[in-house]
Amino acid sequence: MKKILTSLALVGLVAAGTAAFAAEEAHNAAAPTHFPINEPKEMSWSFTGPFGTYDKAQLQRGLKVYKEVCSACHSMNLVAFRTLSDLGYNDAQIKTLAAEYTVHDGPNDAGDMFDRPGKPSDHFPAPFANEQAAAASNGGAAPPDMSLLAKARGVERGFPQFVFDIFTQYDAGGPDYIHSLLTGYDQTPPAGMVIPEGTHYNPYFMSGVSLKMPKPLSDGQVTYDDGSPQTVDQYARDVSAFLTWAAEPHMEARKKMGFRVLVFLLLFGALVYLTKRKVWEGVAH
Repeated sequence: MKKILTSLALVGLVAAGTAAFAAEEAHNAAAPTHFPINEPKEMSWSFTGPFGTYDKAQLQRGLKVYKEVCSACHSMNLVAFRTLSDLGYNDAQIKTLAAEYTVHDGPNDAGDMFDRPGKPSDHFPAPFANEQAAAASNGGAAPPDMSLLAKARGVERGFPQFVFDIFTQYDAGGPDYIHSLLTGYDQTPPAGMVIPEGTHYNPYFMSGVSLKMPKPLSDGQVTYDDGSPQTVDQYARDVSAFLTWAAEPHMEARKKMGFRVLVFLLLFGALVYLTKRKVWEGVAH
C-alpha cells in the first residue's frame, strides 16, 4: 500500500509540474521579455559570402518598391541619385528619375527659398520637413531613415550561433531582419497578449510585440516589368536587397580588394620563405 501511495504521489507531482510548466510557457508567450519573439528567417542572397555580388535587376525592383511604397514615410538622406548608376541606370535615366522629385533649395539671389526639379547630384528628398512633422504624421513615432537601415538593424545572434557565423561568414543579419519584419504581419498574437492600441503585432519586431507601422506591402501592390512575382515575399526580398546596397554601395569593390590582398599576402609569404631558404641554405646550423 505504501508503494502504491508513493507512486500516486509521484504521478501527481509530475502532473502538477507539467501543468505548471505549461502555464509558465503560456504566460511567457503572452508576455515575452526577449525580442524579437521569433528569430529572423535566414534567406539566400546573391551578395553574401566572400564572392557575393549584387543582382542589379533585383536592386532596380527594390528601388521601385521603395519609390512607390516606402518613400511615402521613410527618407534616404544619404543616398544621391547619381549613385544609382551602380544599379545599371545610364545618365539619361538618372536625370529623368531625379527630375520626378521636387527639391526645396535656396536661397536664390533675392534671398528666397524655392522648389525645383531634382538633379543627379541631389539626395533623395525626405517626405517630411523635419522629424517632428514625421512623428506627428505617424502616430508619434518618426519613421527611421533608410539609408543605413540594413546595417543598423541586424539582430544579435547568441551562443553558439555567433561562433558558427565566424566560419560561415554570415553577414546578412540586416536584410534577413527587414525581410522577416515585412512578411511577419499576418501572424496571430498568442492568447492573452496585450497589443497596445494603434500598433500592429509582428513577432519579428526587435523592440517589442508590436509597432506603429501598419503592414506596408500586399500582393500586386507594385507592378514589375520583368515578370518577377508580384508578391509580398518578393517585394520584401527586393527592397531588402536594395537597402543593403544603399547601406553598403561599395561592397563588391571591397570584396574584390580583399581577395587581391589575400592573394598578394600568400605570394609575398611564399617569396619571403623561398628567399630565406636561399640566403641561409649554405650556413651551418
